[in-house]
Amino acid sequence: MKLRSDRVTQGAMNTGARALWRATGTRPEEFGRPIIGIANSFTEMVPGHVHLQALGRLVAREIRAAGGVPKEFNTIAVDDGIAMGHEGMMYSLPSRDLIADACEYMANAHAIDAMICLSNCDKITPAMLMAANRLNIPTIFVSGGPMESGKFDFRGETKRVDAIDTIYVAGDPTATQAEIDAVEEAACPTCGSCALMGTANSMNCLTEALGMALPGNGTIVATHTDREGLFKKAAHRIVDMAKAHYRDGDDSLLPRSICSREGLENAVRMTMAIGGSTNTILHLLAVAREAGADFSIDDFDRISRDTPCLCKVSPSAHEVFIEDMHRAGGVMAVAHELLKAGKYNGNVPTVLGQSVTDYCVDWDITNPDNEDARKLFSAGPGGIRSIRAFSQSSRFKELDTDRENGVIRSAEHAFTKDGGLAVLRGNLAPDSCVIKSAGVPDNLWQFRGTAIVSESMEEALEKIQNGTVQAGHVVVIRYEGPRGGPGMREMLTPTGVMKAMGLGDKAALITDGRFSGATSGLSVGHISPEAASGGVIALVQDGDVIEFDIPNRRVHLDVSDDELARRRDEMNARGDKAWKPVTRQRDISTALRVFGLVAGSADKGGARDTERLARLERLSAEG
Repeated sequence: MKLRSDRVTQGAMNTGARALWRATGTRPEEFGRPIIGIANSFTEMVPGHVHLQALGRLVAREIRAAGGVPKEFNTIAVDDGIAMGHEGMMYSLPSRDLIADACEYMANAHAIDAMICLSNCDKITPAMLMAANRLNIPTIFVSGGPMESGKFDFRGETKRVDAIDTIYVAGDPTATQAEIDAVEEAACPTCGSCALMGTANSMNCLTEALGMALPGNGTIVATHTDREGLFKKAAHRIVDMAKAHYRDGDDSLLPRSICSREGLENAVRMTMAIGGSTNTILHLLAVAREAGADFSIDDFDRISRDTPCLCKVSPSAHEVFIEDMHRAGGVMAVAHELLKAGKYNGNVPTVLGQSVTDYCVDWDITNPDNEDARKLFSAGPGGIRSIRAFSQSSRFKELDTDRENGVIRSAEHAFTKDGGLAVLRGNLAPDSCVIKSAGVPDNLWQFRGTAIVSESMEEALEKIQNGTVQAGHVVVIRYEGPRGGPGMREMLTPTGVMKAMGLGDKAALITDGRFSGATSGLSVGHISPEAASGGVIALVQDGDVIEFDIPNRRVHLDVSDDELARRRDEMNARGDKAWKPVTRQRDISTALRVFGLVAGSADKGGARDTERLARLERLSAEG
């Protein structure tokens, strides 16, 4: 099979192209070797990416040494934490499409043969995973790694903290300025994706679970020297993968072979087992669409009911962080426990050329003969401030192999018998909504409360802070969906402030927006259809009663069908102002308007609605 890059490096008609390649540093003898695109998401605006600039150069050197031709390009990256709580968050989800498009544009415009993705944070990893499946060329992922947890002396007690703790402390009415300053200083001590099971670390764990990344990818802290080995090994491996595909015709290493229906089911089981971010549902649905896999929100519901929660990390478990999951064997340990329980497909291929079964057995830390695995998962935090990769080599004194009471459990000793995420339905969300059930207090698994309605996150936050929201209330935030926002903002700030004000186990929040992986409590998102698409959430009024029943996967607005029909008629009578917020003023850029115009619903992954796009094309053709 010919290399894709032959079309821009071979033959007399490519004399000009070769001249241009030479001007980038390509040597004459390199024409005919596989061109490996290095998709680097380095930026100085995001701690998860601030250290990636030098790592792109490291990967390039190793690719060249392995016989490939490295060509690095960059993508944007949005820091959801910095964008949180203001209108900048509208740009976060749309950035996923921009990053996927950037990878597609660079790969196809220059006919690269394979790709290595240097990603880390919330939208970057899923975007590159979407692009990998869209392109379907050999691809491997290496994340920048998670941040170390911090230490915070709080009222005579030393606590381990992460970024979300800043909201809890700052939102506490009794907190002093000195305490707020101290937690701000302590919460984010190193480069890397935030130390909790947020969207970034959830997705980096899932690339490993899918078999698109090497063991340890999701959990070795960003500062550890062992992570250097992942970058070097991945650089050599991607060249081998390119040769195996183009020279030997091996299609098993392609993204769509790995991200098949069976592979995606493994990823969903992993996110259920580790209580991953609700955003993983959004992202895996978008990846499935790019992969051409038959996968829907109903599969998440089915798998959730049948998958035990084996690992709880902050915010679901206080003072348990990604580094603790790593000491317990990381993603490989969770996968192995699922495999032993008959909940994982062991025949799915991986980028290592091994099946998932072999992958898991080789990296099982409970086997004392697996010396490489035990060494890899002993890599620990350094405990010093650093924004430099590979800056420390600390090791845990012992591994956590306790599968009964440890950070990672066996299926027999699971935290819960069903998954850490749940898909709910009812008259309020006929097409579905989602919740991180692993983070819901036991007393809220069944809850009935009265609605306090807001048409923006800012309005809801004001009502929470001024005391309008009390115990027994359900905060309703609408017109924040993919189209209504536009951009489907995260609602971490209101949920964090609710918890800080003592309402975390006494009130609920629902939205057609979404949540950070850092969210806990009875926080239900992705209400579909969203308000802007005629969803029932647009018809909720203050004082309405809303019922939640997580065990039975139900959410219900206790309003009669006749009354809802009357409200719908009243809404439609508003004409051009129907299905739009009344109390909100928001400037929407052209870029965001374009996103909202073609965005699909949350139950379809918030990806571009191809049917809607086709309708727009037909209207355009008709003049």
